Amino acid sequence: MERTEMGVRRFGRINWLGSYTLAQRETRRFLNVYSQTIIAPLINAALFMVIFAIAIGSRRGEVMGVPFMTFLAPGLLTMTVIQNAFANTSSSLTSAKVMGNIVDTLMPPLSPAEITFGYLFGAVARGTIVALAITVGVWLFLGIVPQSPLWMLVFVVVGSVFMGALGMVAAIFANKFDQLATISNFVVTPLSFLSGTFYSIEALPPVMQAMSHANPFFYIIDGVRYGMIGVSDSSPWQGLWIASLAAALVVALVWHWVRIGYRLKS
Repeated sequence: MERTEMGVRRFGRINWLGSYTLAQRETRRFLNVYSQTIIAPLINAALFMVIFAIAIGSRRGEVMGVPFMTFLAPGLLTMTVIQNAFANTSSSLTSAKVMGNIVDTLMPPLSPAEITFGYLFGAVARGTIVALAITVGVWLFLGIVPQSPLWMLVFVVVGSVFMGALGMVAAIFANKFDQLATISNFVVTPLSFLSGTFYSIEALPPVMQAMSHANPFFYIIDGVRYGMIGVSDSSPWQGLWIASLAAALVVALVWHWVRIGYRLKS
């Protein structure tokens, strides 16, 4: 019988099969209820666009040299993406903790990095699909074609990773759905609304502009806006660096908590 050296898993340094299986589970989880996870966000974004078009429309004038509805579309797209990426990991992990089947994820031969990757893959997949669906809708009804698709994709992915990891942080910390809802309602939603989704931060007082520049949500929204319509409040390179750093820090925190089993094994 072949023996395995100490410190080396029988699956190798990376359990590719296990990582793929977990990623596939997290992806199938939201695809099985696509009417709630993909179609519903698309309808919500469309309703926002209709409401703003009726309530404000052409009376708002141009923002940063483009019509208001054109300016608004990338903000709504990004807000929808980050909220769905957060919801994918937070709901999955919280459900596993509440129902007591988190052991099914912790017991298989998966490292903390592989578990983190599996959950984040589902968040990125859901965020990217939602972004694609809204982009098609914006093109059909507003005629907006992404100016820099690669920039847009990069910020959608980075934003999904950041929010997916933040969802895992919230789910690990929360012991019930009420606590998770509190984090979502009083942290995620306000930050996504107050990060340049509906306005340019140039219209804000200096103090609030400084606060916005310390908010990773702002750079994610601003980066997607640059990729979609070619205008932004800040340099896309600066935004990518700050958003990537924020995502890396939150992912590192998730990895550490999974490694020590913080609020997962007790």
